[in-house]
Amino acid sequence: MCGPRSSEAPCSARVCRAPGTGLLLLSYLAYLVLGAGVFWALEGRAARYSSHIFQRHKWEQLKNFTCLDGPALNQLIRDIIQAYKDGTQLLGSTTSMGRWGFVGSFFFSVSTITTIGYGNLSPETMAARLFCIVFALVGIPLNLVVLNRLGHLMQQGVHRCVQWLGGSWQDPARAPWLAGSAALLSGLLLFLLLPPLLFSHMEGWSYAESFYFAFITLSTVGFGDYVIGMDPSRKYPLWYKNIVSLWILFGMAWQALIIKMILSLLKMPADMCTCSPRCCKGDIKSRSWRQGQEGERGVQSPGITSGTFHSGYVL
Repeated sequence: MCGPRSSEAPCSARVCRAPGTGLLLLSYLAYLVLGAGVFWALEGRAARYSSHIFQRHKWEQLKNFTCLDGPALNQLIRDIIQAYKDGTQLLGSTTSMGRWGFVGSFFFSVSTITTIGYGNLSPETMAARLFCIVFALVGIPLNLVVLNRLGHLMQQGVHRCVQWLGGSWQDPARAPWLAGSAALLSGLLLFLLLPPLLFSHMEGWSYAESFYFAFITLSTVGFGDYVIGMDPSRKYPLWYKNIVSLWILFGMAWQALIIKMILSLLKMPADMCTCSPRCCKGDIKSRSWRQGQEGERGVQSPGITSGTFHSGYVL
């Protein structure tokens, strides 16, 4: 036997959900840190060795620069291309591991489990390749769970906006459309229009190039023609790639929310939409006839309640 729902039930449900979301995000972050540490340990030594070999070979070739013939120059170019693929620092005399530092490994872990896969960097050691397979097998489903949870939290915020607008407006049918438009426009501003300003400043790209990178990244296409942190002539702060990683996570969650909202609006029943006068008149007559028939039988339908508000948005 079902009694009336207590008004405290949603609050208790929210209290129970909050620790679950926090624990999920902490597990997600810990998994990324684990992957970054393993890639750093496995690829770091190989990257340092590759950088050392490249620098030694470069100086051996440049000692006799006047005698550098065609085959030797082609070999040097091939070494440069291979060193770039390995993430080796090409300029200067440093033997640093370049993009396979801890921050670079963390960003590689993010691009792996989000399935962006820029293609500018890949594991070279067999141990790192095997770990990458296991890491992706566990990380990709975990990433989907996190995106679903974040999208659900965003969806709850939109639902509260719909309920508030529906209760305060004279035309509640427009509340879902207004809330959906607000979510769309705010997400466009936060995830597609403002971040290119940061990329333009840090990378030296134009705004159009930065916007192109933002869209290609959040759509998980990931061509790899534009990738952050690749210019050796620039010094990037440590927080840069971490901020971009958070942007990718929340941007993909917002994108999933928009897709879910569009599908919900497309599935909206016709009787919850703004109908034509003819349809509304027929619906009113039909309801009056049904209520009259039920009144004669002395039975009131539990499904028809005066003053019930339907937001028209399935969340």
